[in-house]
Amino acid sequence: MCGIVGYIGSKNSADVVLHGLKKLEYRGYDSAGIAVVNESGDLDIRHAVGKILFLEDNLRDAPLNGFLGIGHTRWATHGEPCLKNAHPQVDCTSSIAVVHNGIIENYLELKENLLSKGHIFKSDTDTEVIAHLVEDYQKTYKDTFTSFLKALNDLRGVFAIALINSKEPDKIFAARQFAPLILGRGDGENFLASDIPAILKYTKSVYIMKDGEVAVISRNEINIFDMVGNMIKPNFFEVKWNEEDAEKGGFDHFMLKEISEQPLVVQETIGQRVFFENEFEPYKEELPKDIVRGISRICFVACGTSYHAALIGKFLMEYLADMPCEVDYSSEFRYRNAAVNNSVLTIAISQSGETADTLAAMREAKKRGSYVLAITNRLGSTANREADFSILTRAGLEIGVAATKTFTSQLVTLYILALYMGSCKRSISKKILDETLSYLLEVPKRLEEYFPKFLNDIEKSAKIYSGYKNMIFMGRGINYPVALEGALKLKEISYIHAEGYPAGEMKHGPIALLDPTTPVLAIATRSAVTYEKVLSNIEEAKSRRSRVVALISEGDKDAVNLVNDILYVPDVPEIVSPIYNVVPLQLFAYYAAVWLSRDPDKPRNLAKSVTVE
Repeated sequence: MCGIVGYIGSKNSADVVLHGLKKLEYRGYDSAGIAVVNESGDLDIRHAVGKILFLEDNLRDAPLNGFLGIGHTRWATHGEPCLKNAHPQVDCTSSIAVVHNGIIENYLELKENLLSKGHIFKSDTDTEVIAHLVEDYQKTYKDTFTSFLKALNDLRGVFAIALINSKEPDKIFAARQFAPLILGRGDGENFLASDIPAILKYTKSVYIMKDGEVAVISRNEINIFDMVGNMIKPNFFEVKWNEEDAEKGGFDHFMLKEISEQPLVVQETIGQRVFFENEFEPYKEELPKDIVRGISRICFVACGTSYHAALIGKFLMEYLADMPCEVDYSSEFRYRNAAVNNSVLTIAISQSGETADTLAAMREAKKRGSYVLAITNRLGSTANREADFSILTRAGLEIGVAATKTFTSQLVTLYILALYMGSCKRSISKKILDETLSYLLEVPKRLEEYFPKFLNDIEKSAKIYSGYKNMIFMGRGINYPVALEGALKLKEISYIHAEGYPAGEMKHGPIALLDPTTPVLAIATRSAVTYEKVLSNIEEAKSRRSRVVALISEGDKDAVNLVNDILYVPDVPEIVSPIYNVVPLQLFAYYAAVWLSRDPDKPRNLAKSVTVE
């Protein structure tokens, strides 16, 4: 999730771009860079590894001057964070500079073809191939726009791109496919960026590019085309936010903004790993196939929300990969005689990659001979460095203390990992693999449609239940961990005492808590096996005079008559239901906290990263 900024106008472009990059640093902080066309008509570039502060120091020592520029702050995917892999990337002639957010899935194939034509590559990135492609097409088509269109049609994957050419120093070329890119219109100056806060200091007239659109930006106009060159009329709108509001995307709190970003997070996580033209091998670099084939068992270690992701991961590994699994709290793992060895893969899940208990569990597992795979959101974190293998989630910076979008990105990563491991071990049929992938590919669109449809209903229900001091969450099967996560969210940010249970366990003790003062939230979405059983559990709660709010699938007419309040979710196959079901529970907790005048971004006694035992 990298950040892009571009400017053309009468101001010094480096100053405008640097300001924008600072506003986008949450999108990546592995390296940063700026390219301008200087007064001599040449490309002039500065790169720095690490935070944008280092790029700023670089520019102070060696300023950039020019009225046309692009910049980038990087979250590394292809190639380690270092100067040669920092963006902007250039072509052989150093006249074309490119910045890019996303993944070019077929870059190796394109790179091999370009190498055969004599192109010289200087980085390990997938991005560099774009600059060389445009350079190559210019040998035939001369103008940058036509060459850019030709190059775009060769690319497969997820991308937002900005490109400048010193031979055409009056234009910025940009394109979007599944990655965010916005345009800003000014007076004798124009802008582009990955997000609105980057340009809000200079303009409030904004256009959000759509997938498959291409832009040509000059000082006095912005033209939009499709990828075959047909012109499109853009509809700019006026942003009403100030800069502080814009950092929250116009939302009242970061938590609500981050919940709303989940469709994009899912899209980016899937988009960088899943494509159908080649053999399904999304994690072959992070976890080689021969290692997977030698694994007989998986042991998950995690804490808090990541532990709930691991519980869902257990269901996925057992169902999709036919792999025996166990799940341990990281804080307990090293205090027992864990039976892990070199045939066991220990999967450590940590949003920050710095969770002390999880790091200790990783080290204990390695000491016992187990391979360790880390799933984390932070490149360069301790977990990322110390694990034998590592997979980075694609959530971007999460500012709210309570995990929301990072949980979803962990889930999607686990789905893809389970499918990959099942494919490697040949324990999954092609039918199940293709079906599950198709369900995952539907998630971003269906989640995006969900928010405007049901937000008001969730807020109304949360207002009712915020008046209680205790609450029980229950679910079954793959949605039992979702009940645990819903209860955790509610207690974390609203301070309402909430507990999650497997619904079938209610009669084995927790049912004693039920009375009119203790309501129940039941996850009763469609399931081939457990749906009717959950309805029976709801009846048990109602007979104890507990108020019941239920999560039910759209179109369900049976559960409606059993409960007091309803939270609808899309009617989807049970295997992917946790991704959908957790969203209303996050929103339920958020609105309960707001009604109680709690700060959902900064709950008391909690920290984003728990770095001590």
